[in-house]
Amino acid sequence: MRKFLSFLVGAILGGLVGAIAAILLAPVSGSDLRGQVRERAMKIQDEVKAAAAARRAELEEQLATLRAPRQAE
Repeated sequence: MRKFLSFLVGAILGGLVGAIAAILLAPVSGSDLRGQVRERAMKIQDEVKAAAAARRAELEEQLATLRAPRQAE
């Protein structure tokens, strides 16, 4: 029982030290990080929309080609 208690205390203290170190050594603040994540998500969303629009135009062109009546050869 004593070994388990010592392990538990060590794990809790290690977690606290790790959390404090992470907070103190973080490269940016939480609000800055959230802003960066939001900007990156918006950029990815715009890229996906542009790719979808380009693909849609390509498919509509192919569909128009397939629907066009064939000329007699």
